[in-house]
Amino acid sequence: MAMQPKFAFMAEPPRQELAPGAVVLRAFARAVAGELLAGVAQVALAAPFRHMTTPGGHRMSVAMTNCGPLGWITDARGYRYECLDPASGQPWPALPASFAQLATDAAAAAGFPGFLADACLVNRYEPGARMTLHQDKDESDRTQPIVSVSLGLPMVFLFGGLRRADAAQRVQLEHGDVVVWGGPSRLCFHGVLPLREGVHEATGRCRINLTLRRAS
Repeated sequence: MAMQPKFAFMAEPPRQELAPGAVVLRAFARAVAGELLAGVAQVALAAPFRHMTTPGGHRMSVAMTNCGPLGWITDARGYRYECLDPASGQPWPALPASFAQLATDAAAAAGFPGFLADACLVNRYEPGARMTLHQDKDESDRTQPIVSVSLGLPMVFLFGGLRRADAAQRVQLEHGDVVVWGGPSRLCFHGVLPLREGVHEATGRCRINLTLRRAS
């Protein structure tokens, strides 16, 4: 009889339930990571990464850009979606087909068939960058899920409850992991712990996150 690998029980499952309507799809995007990163590079050529400022005047540690018909921005006027890049006055770059297809497939695998993203916030985390607990609530249609794709350096994702004070799970995410949340978990607070120093063969000294949403 074949021997079972030692400590096999410690391996991460391919699918990890976080809460009703919230799931981690392990390595779901790994096979197409190169195509996704090529898309990120093209988007950044047209709409370069920038550090946005919150309404309270805080410069965000995460560098951001957008693609798709709508892009998420923050400035002194508040948090919102705009169809034009405020830095250039031009429409945001088109949503790459690979981004849209992955979002639809991941949402379906998580139990949300028919998801069609019209906005992708692209975040670039360098060592020390983080994202405090927050809700994604600037979208018009909150019946649609959020699809979040991790590329590059590993990081710790925080997934809490419907109140900021609720305890948050700490979930290690690796290159190619996808988190989907919707339904009863759609407005759960979530965030990212400060990224640790490191170098990844696909992204270098950073982590790229694609957050795909139905904003309209």
